[in-house]
Amino acid sequence: MITIVAGTNRPNSRARRIAEVYGTILSKQKVNFQILDLTELPVDFTTTALYHNTGTHDHFNNLVAMAEAAEKLVFIVPEYNASFPGVLKAFIDGLPYPGGIRGKKAALVGLSSGGQGGLLPINHLTDVLMYLGTAVLPQRVRLPFIDKHLTAEGQLTEPLYQQLLQEQVEALLAF
Repeated sequence: MITIVAGTNRPNSRARRIAEVYGTILSKQKVNFQILDLTELPVDFTTTALYHNTGTHDHFNNLVAMAEAAEKLVFIVPEYNASFPGVLKAFIDGLPYPGGIRGKKAALVGLSSGGQGGLLPINHLTDVLMYLGTAVLPQRVRLPFIDKHLTAEGQLTEPLYQQLLQEQVEALLAF
């Protein structure tokens, strides 16, 4: 099972739409996947599910279980203020440690409305994941100027982006 993490809790996010595009590619390869959408996080999870409350919030625990059940993970990471969204970091911080996603393999897809395609966020996230013992696929995909190439309906209109995602899926399956 591959778990695709839509790395923001912003409603109707581009990250969620790219997660669905990624899922379509996996489906064509006949690979089981699930989407872990951070919009499903409890609004108050940083005070009700972390630290001394670890393990006590059923809804948060369900999302943790999705991450733990994955053989491999795909993080769709939008750029927020030159890094990845704080809600993604808070979710990762709420995973069991050690454990959680330790020993798993992950692929990263960065996206931004600017020209670097999420380079800084995926660099930052790579450091966090490697600290946690999660192996990161070297073939990271960056999708710059995503607003120009992703429709509101979730169509990815840039053929190069489709090719890069397809190539990453093939590398992830072999990883």
